[in-house]
Amino acid sequence: MRETPSPGNLPHILLEWYDVHAREMPWRTGPAERRAGIRPDPYRIWLSEIMLQQTTVATVRDYFARFVARWPTVAELAAAPDADVMGEWAGLGYYARARNLLKCARAVVAQHDGVFPADHAALLALPGIGPYTAAAVSSIAFDLPQTVLDGNVERVMARLYDIHTPLPGAKPVLMEKAAALTPRDRPGDYAQAVMDLGATICTPKSPACGICPWRDPCKARREGTAPLLPMKTPKKPKPVRHGTLYLAQRTDGAWLLETRPDKGLLGGMLGWPGSDWLDIATERPAGTPPVTACWHDLAGEVRHTFTHFHLILSVRTARVGPEVQPERGDFVPRQNFRPSDLPTVMRKAFDLSQSAHVAGL
Repeated sequence: MRETPSPGNLPHILLEWYDVHAREMPWRTGPAERRAGIRPDPYRIWLSEIMLQQTTVATVRDYFARFVARWPTVAELAAAPDADVMGEWAGLGYYARARNLLKCARAVVAQHDGVFPADHAALLALPGIGPYTAAAVSSIAFDLPQTVLDGNVERVMARLYDIHTPLPGAKPVLMEKAAALTPRDRPGDYAQAVMDLGATICTPKSPACGICPWRDPCKARREGTAPLLPMKTPKKPKPVRHGTLYLAQRTDGAWLLETRPDKGLLGGMLGWPGSDWLDIATERPAGTPPVTACWHDLAGEVRHTFTHFHLILSVRTARVGPEVQPERGDFVPRQNFRPSDLPTVMRKAFDLSQSAHVAGL
């Protein structure tokens, strides 16, 4: 019978696995590079961690590449116009992250001469950096023994120790278990290793226990409970909100757009004028049209899901002359309008209007 490794050996076993199986990512300094003396760039680590919040690696790759190509340093990002950054972020979702990204970059320049502080408390004091991001930057960029606890790590710890307390209530005990394993030697590689383990082997469904480096000590594997963990408190059904969007185009091709208020959903993003989004199922709020025009209701609707609610939007369109003065927003010349600058829900409305145009509706 194979001897079960002691808890003290678990980090070493995982790092040996990581040295062979580490995922390649554009922001990551791999184990071979680290051994060669190449240090991670804190700016790239921070940027990737902000982008990866609530977003998949596959989605983030292209956004990250565009950001670092356009703004290679935190100082260049800090100097960028807000509208340019929000435009590049469009489609990535959770737009408060983009606003905080700029605030943080500008704070690093103003308070730390454009250099991310190699101090966990100083990182926590920066805008938009919470406990998880501070721990990730501290460990990965600066090799400090801070414990990173994301969804992957929570799943690994719940299974390794067969913890059945539902999330989010289980977070304190999972953090305690994860912290006890965080080594002082190579903590940055270890943080990435345990996240890779959760992403590639200890997956939410059908975990590949047979090839897991922690197969022997895993209590949930021995008990047969791994596929059930981590337990989660049932979520309440999301409410449904309704609203209306107004898409007006001038005869010269310019589109009527407005920048949404900095606070609230889609804050600071470019979008179509529209009504409030209300929990009304029987009568959808129409709001006030931004210009006087002959408005047409499009067939179909825009459906989009945010973190806390589902959204259903009706879309109205109009063609107006160049003399029209809008009560809200500004006309953006056709050559300056990029649908890709719109957040996803607004782009869905544009796509619906274009489909209707092609169909001759």
